Order: sequence, then C-alpha cells, then structure tokens
Amino acid sequence: MNAVIQSFPPIADARATRLILGSMPGVASLAAGQYYAHPQNAFWRIIGELLGFAPDAPYATRVLALRRAGIAVWDVLQCCERPGSLDSAILRDSEVANDFAAFFAQYPLITEVFFNGGAAQACFARHVADAGGRSNPKLTRLPSTSPAYAAMRYEQKLAVWRQLLVGTTSA
Repeated sequence: MNAVIQSFPPIADARATRLILGSMPGVASLAAGQYYAHPQNAFWRIIGELLGFAPDAPYATRVLALRRAGIAVWDVLQCCERPGSLDSAILRDSEVANDFAAFFAQYPLITEVFFNGGAAQACFARHVADAGGRSNPKLTRLPSTSPAYAAMRYEQKLAVWRQLLVGTTSA
C-alpha cells in the first residue's frame, strides 16, 4: 500500500477570475511545499513569460504575480495514493477531490477554469461534474507543463497557454 499524499491549499485571493488546476503535486513539489517545484516543469517558465517575471524569482514573488493577475492555482485532488509523480500512477479508487463548492463560494469571481493537462481535466470530470453547484465556469484544457508530456515543444505549449490571458488586462 502506498502512502496517502495531500495537496496544498490553493493560491487564491478575492481578485481571482481564473483558476489553473493540476491533478496532484509531484514528489519534488511535495518535498518543497511549493506548486510546480520540479526544475524541468515548464509551469513557472510559461507563467513568468506571460506575466513578466523571472521563472526563478523567489516563490513568494511568483505567487504574488499570480494573485495580482487574478489567477488562482489549485489541484483537483485533496489526497490520493500514488507511487512517484506520474498522474497515470494515481490509484483511482484512492482519489478524494477538493471541496470545489466551498472554493467557488469563497472565490465567486472565477469564471474560467484551465486544466494543466488531460489528467487534471479527466479527474475534474470524474469528481466535480457540476463545478460545485454554481453556474458552470468555462473549462479549457491546456497542454501539461510536466516534463513527462513531451508531445509538444516548449514554444508550442507557451502559444496555447497564452489563452490564459485572453480577455484580461494588465494590472
């Protein structure tokens, strides 16, 4: 039996209008206590490019940039069993989703949800079909920033991730 792993609290504040969802933090992120801590994960490189900060800036600086841009980050799962870091290794019968009804009630301005890859999208579909009982936000799947997803080059991923900023204005 694998140990149960827990996700992090969300990065969010009252200004959040968009939510980026992963499935569950990987081993490097869990060890660091930070979202997307694996050095080969392109998340902070992409978000840094989109929001205009260095991807290797201190974690608190990166989190502040997300908040200022109205972007929240969380994971679909609250906890699960998974050996290693691969989404495909998550034991499906161990999945427990985060409380999206409470989350969307606390952050009512969120109108768009972006999935960091297909696993997050599929997990959300399995566990959070009605988006927490509220008027459903727009759901968009983006290519995974994980180094395990090698079907697209960085430049291609960045081009698709630019839609995160469509319809927004700079702070």
